[in-house]
Amino acid sequence: MSQYLILCVDDERYVLDSVLQDLEDFEEHFIIEATESVAEAKEVLASAQQDGQQLALILCDHIMPEQTGVSFLVELDHAKATSQAKKVLLTGQADLEDTVKAVNEAHLDYFIGKPWKGDELRHIVTQQLTEYVIQHDDNLMRWTAVLDTERILNALSDKRAQFGE
Repeated sequence: MSQYLILCVDDERYVLDSVLQDLEDFEEHFIIEATESVAEAKEVLASAQQDGQQLALILCDHIMPEQTGVSFLVELDHAKATSQAKKVLLTGQADLEDTVKAVNEAHLDYFIGKPWKGDELRHIVTQQLTEYVIQHDDNLMRWTAVLDTERILNALSDKRAQFGE
């Protein structure tokens, strides 16, 4: 049903499992993929693009074996197909320099420190996805039951006012 992808990247399987559990409420409306490496994430993105799916949100750890999460987020920000995605750094190990780089060069949308609370993560994901669909989806009504209803209805009202309907 969905054309939007949520991608979770962390080299620790138990962290991914916990994130996936926290995101269960979104499974009916979004494609959710979990990868244990940046290389695997790139494969998922390539496949998603071939299938016409758009990366709406990425939750990415920072410290990983072959490439840091921050450098991957910067890479995604510079790629046309993924530059509009909401980028969330989910880590307990990014230092100030890495975090500043993520904000300045990857246009980081949110930083969540580990350990996180499930309700907090769901709220942040809801807000980020709401912003994404408002900016990129022409059929906002379908998202009112899933995302931030008030923000979506306000966006619909603003669009109607803008077009004089």
